[in-house]
Amino acid sequence: MSFSILGLGTAVPPTRVTQEEAAGIARSLCCRTAEQQTWLPLMYQHTGIHTRHLALDRQVVEDVLHGTSYSQSLFLPTGRDDDRGPTTGIRMRIYAARSGPLAVRAASQALHAARLSASAITHLVTVSCTGMAAPGVDYELIQGLGLAPTVQRTHIGFMGCHGAINGLRVAQAFTDSQPQARVLLCAVELCVLHYFYGWDPQKVIANAIFADGAAAVIGVAEGQAPANSWRVTATGSCLIPDSREAMSWTIGDHGFEMTLSKRVPGLIREHLRPWLESWLAQHGLRRELIGSWAIHPGGPRILEAAAEALELGDEQLTAAREVFAEHGNMSSPTVLFIIGHLREKRAPLPCVALAFGPGLIAESALIE
Repeated sequence: MSFSILGLGTAVPPTRVTQEEAAGIARSLCCRTAEQQTWLPLMYQHTGIHTRHLALDRQVVEDVLHGTSYSQSLFLPTGRDDDRGPTTGIRMRIYAARSGPLAVRAASQALHAARLSASAITHLVTVSCTGMAAPGVDYELIQGLGLAPTVQRTHIGFMGCHGAINGLRVAQAFTDSQPQARVLLCAVELCVLHYFYGWDPQKVIANAIFADGAAAVIGVAEGQAPANSWRVTATGSCLIPDSREAMSWTIGDHGFEMTLSKRVPGLIREHLRPWLESWLAQHGLRRELIGSWAIHPGGPRILEAAAEALELGDEQLTAAREVFAEHGNMSSPTVLFIIGHLREKRAPLPCVALAFGPGLIAESALIE
């Protein structure tokens, strides 16, 4: 049984910043000493990111970069050494206002690509870890797209960068159990709302790579889609041992706080390949038979560690690196951006999607 992809759509906010501008923002909001200002540019240059999109108005960016206050945004620096930025409540109000419209844009593209009317959707799966509101993104999608009021909703929250793979697992379960199901999966993240103010190296690294975006997939059961459709046929999960403190995502008073340990790449190098080869063998496959790879670029070192563990060449990382360079790490939607990129280029199948999240947990999806 499988979840056959009929259409895929993506969307990013209109505010686009270069990585040089992003370094300037960090200089204003994070650096407290001359030494920190010296270290910062090198770290931003080594990310491999060229541009990112943010769910804040362009005027806010200009104000931070130039020390003005035309936007009157609560995200502007106060000039105090103890400035932590807006409270979590303020950040959540912006999430509630801006996540829905972005999700609707991505889902509208997916519906158009699938040539399916909104009223035909029977199941809605939403994914997000950067905000909480009720009614939330699911409600905004029902209202914004004109989904049936009887659409069955499932939300996957606070799972981090691998959330969309969990969403694919739920979507596959729906189409496996109900062959007439038509599922809309939508992942949306506004990571910029959790920008960390002040100096903490692990959190400043998160500032340097995270961005905002949304991606949506429309799918049906095998047999309800064209024969050449990309089909999610299996998913897998592995909790990496002794990794509880390696990656975390917690709710603080001034936004959600991401912690990325220096141990993460080493843990991936050590544990990814044995588990993945065992998982592939369960489905009659070997690593060498995989035609393409959609690896979530949690950061340049994480992508490199996955490539070393799996003995992948540069050409097998092209899609991930291109998405990362253009959009940064958008958390959960990112792997769907990469799958869409590969699908558009008619990349060879089977394809394996991989993503990593707090735990440390690796999640996989097999697409055939």
